[in-house]
Amino acid sequence: MTVFVFGHRNPDTDAICSAIAYADFLRRTGRPDAVAACCGPPNQRTEFALKRAGLSQPRIIMDIRPEVDDICRRDVVTAEQTDVFYEVYQKMHEHALRAIPVLCKGKLVGIVTLLELMELVFHGGVDPIQSRQINSSLDKINSVLGGEFELAFETERIDDLVVTVGAMSAEGFTQRLSMFPANQLLVVSGDRPTIQLPAIELGVRAIVVTGGYRLSSGLLQLAKSRGVSVIYSPYDTATTTMRIKAARSIDSVIQRDFVSLSPRVSVSRAKQQILRSTQPIFPVVDGDQLVGVLSKTDLANPARPQLVLVDHNELGQAVQGADEAEILEVLDHHRLGGSLQTSTPIRFVNEPVGSTCTLVAAKYRTAGIEPPASIALCLVSGMISDTLFLRSPTTTDVDRDILEWLRPLCGTDLDRYANEFFQIGSALRNCTPEDVVREDCKRFEDDGVEFSISQIEEIGFDLFWQRKQDLHRALVEMATSERLAFSALMVTDIATNGSLLLMSVEPAGWEEMNYPHLEDNLYKLDSVVSRKKQLLPLILSLLESQAEATR
Repeated sequence: MTVFVFGHRNPDTDAICSAIAYADFLRRTGRPDAVAACCGPPNQRTEFALKRAGLSQPRIIMDIRPEVDDICRRDVVTAEQTDVFYEVYQKMHEHALRAIPVLCKGKLVGIVTLLELMELVFHGGVDPIQSRQINSSLDKINSVLGGEFELAFETERIDDLVVTVGAMSAEGFTQRLSMFPANQLLVVSGDRPTIQLPAIELGVRAIVVTGGYRLSSGLLQLAKSRGVSVIYSPYDTATTTMRIKAARSIDSVIQRDFVSLSPRVSVSRAKQQILRSTQPIFPVVDGDQLVGVLSKTDLANPARPQLVLVDHNELGQAVQGADEAEILEVLDHHRLGGSLQTSTPIRFVNEPVGSTCTLVAAKYRTAGIEPPASIALCLVSGMISDTLFLRSPTTTDVDRDILEWLRPLCGTDLDRYANEFFQIGSALRNCTPEDVVREDCKRFEDDGVEFSISQIEEIGFDLFWQRKQDLHRALVEMATSERLAFSALMVTDIATNGSLLLMSVEPAGWEEMNYPHLEDNLYKLDSVVSRKKQLLPLILSLLESQAEATR
């Protein structure tokens, strides 16, 4: 089963690069099915980093909850609309199936169940006329018999045929033949010329000669002149008759009014759709093309997707549906928070370093594996982004040591590369206000208060002052739509190592903020560049103080 390695929602460079690199590490150490994924497209800086490293962007998955397409059975045994009972029954018996989809020229037209299929065998019950009738072609009949054509006329044509067995006196049989149109009669007999002659003279549709017998040359000549097809059956008359009935077309018992499922519908919704249905199988259909099939058993307890979380440990920041997945591992450098719970013990690495990429690189180093240049540069890019190239207060000696270990593996002048990295992709220059406030946005919850903090890095604040009002409006709209107590945007100036903090609203108790209040909802945060280590603890302390004051 595929293991998806995910960073947080609205992913930044560290989230995406750590996912790519850790998936590579897992593939090298026993999990060949590990795949890097992300909850949204990379920003321009991340795109720049991946392009320089020669790496593809990870697979974008916005919701990990399993869909019908993920669990349906694709090795589908199907029937054709032109098949007959014998052919379909053999398939169902061989594969132990109770139902089977039916196609016509590659398109799904219905399903047929074993119960409905058996109606063909007992068609007409004891009615002496209906029990003899079959809808089929001579080709299908010959196939079911494993027979041989001596004479063949329009054998592919499907007819409503009446099976008549020559097991009585010639006089009585001739009278019976007169009860039906000659072109509908299928006469079955052994070595009985007195039966075969009047049938051929009448011009019946076909004669089936049983027991390995053959028609005389004279009767063959007559049959040829009258357009009567002749089939030789290797079986006795009783067995031949039974097999001919098994050549009935399934068309009349195809269930054309049936419940189908879209491959893109979620498993939980699919369960609701089929809750009251009595169908044994449910075709999975894209347009009119059959993709696979499902049964209620398949939907009862489907395998859960397997996840490894990097650069976050809170379900509120994880990909949609993570709460329904099997989380195998967490690799992070943030505070513990949220409601992450697992049913079994997992590997949980949470260390106070400046970047998750530092932790991934340490995995390579400990395992004695040198990452290729592409992965090494990918790891360095995440570290440069999250530590502002080791200038952030979140930077540790571990980050510095790991960066020096990676430096010769990258094949790149990292000082020049870091300058290029930060010059690329100004969010304020290239993005709408709505995209700016969501680009690197993380949600938090503390004592029932939910809020978000977004962070962007710029060179100077000139563009911020030009777009401040639009950015504030976008923050307000995001807080409202996400039902948050407030949303904050932290704009960090890489050149001066300071930030501006724009709030959607100022919560109660915000007057305790010990930073300059420039104007409504706006603060100047000198020497503050880390959301994780500097801003978040400050906000949490303000919320805690306000909560205590109101108790």
